[in-house]
Amino acid sequence: MMAKITKGSAFAGAVKYIFDPKKQTELLAAEEVRLKDVESVARSFEAQRQLSSRATRPVGHISLDFSAQDRESLDNAKMVAIAREYMERMGIRETQFIIGRHHNREHPHIHLLYNRVDNNGRTISDRHDRVRSTKICRELTEKHCLYIAGGKENVKRNRLREPDATKYRIYDALVRHVPQSASWEELQKRLRSEGIELGFKTKGSSSQVEGVRFTMNNLSFNGSKVDRQFSYAKIDYALRQNNRAEQQSLPPVQQPQHRPEHHESTTAGNSIGSLFDIPILPNGTDPEEEAFRRQMQRKKKGIRL
Repeated sequence: MMAKITKGSAFAGAVKYIFDPKKQTELLAAEEVRLKDVESVARSFEAQRQLSSRATRPVGHISLDFSAQDRESLDNAKMVAIAREYMERMGIRETQFIIGRHHNREHPHIHLLYNRVDNNGRTISDRHDRVRSTKICRELTEKHCLYIAGGKENVKRNRLREPDATKYRIYDALVRHVPQSASWEELQKRLRSEGIELGFKTKGSSSQVEGVRFTMNNLSFNGSKVDRQFSYAKIDYALRQNNRAEQQSLPPVQQPQHRPEHHESTTAGNSIGSLFDIPILPNGTDPEEEAFRRQMQRKKKGIRL
């Protein structure tokens, strides 16, 4: 189990990403959001963010990825239970959230979108969140008997000699930093902080990049020699995907075909394959939407900012 954490300033893009029809989304759980249509979900999040003027990045978006080896043993209910335990340990409490499962990849994965402005107008801390998340993911992987990757992950680092000791240090750094980087420049900066230099190999005398090398302790390794997942092409693809998610530059969302029975909170016990069939209504024409906005306004008046 691995987690990828991103934060942002606007909910609309993240909501559209989660409900992108190309992802074959199932909504597994939701709390304190309106489920009339895609835009009503985003407006629910935006209404609560107004409870605080301090949170500049109120959007919390976490992808929880499981190994393809766990596909048969992970049903929706178990994934939601793991996600809720992860949230509790991360301090994500008393706030709006949705959990959506995507079916566009071989491995099971879910997307958690939550409001960093909680129900009481306080900002949910993101201090050392990636360090805490890594530890929690490891513990939950063991607790729930999920697949633990073999190979390099199980090599005893303290018994290695050069050049393998340095190669594995580079490998470990790439495992940490590639999922958290949105560009080659960001990855270079992260690696440099650990004493690793990143360089490119070009084709002949041209400027066309065809490979990447990593240098540490006066030892250099081609990316694919560190591990096949760290060839230039694979890292470049991962960085572009990370940048796309971070910038939330997403295609327009079509309306899914089925509307669930209305609940303010839904769980995996009543999982929803696709969501809405009601046309998006102009602001102010939906009595329930107006009631929700008035509720947020009353809540804001009761909170001292």
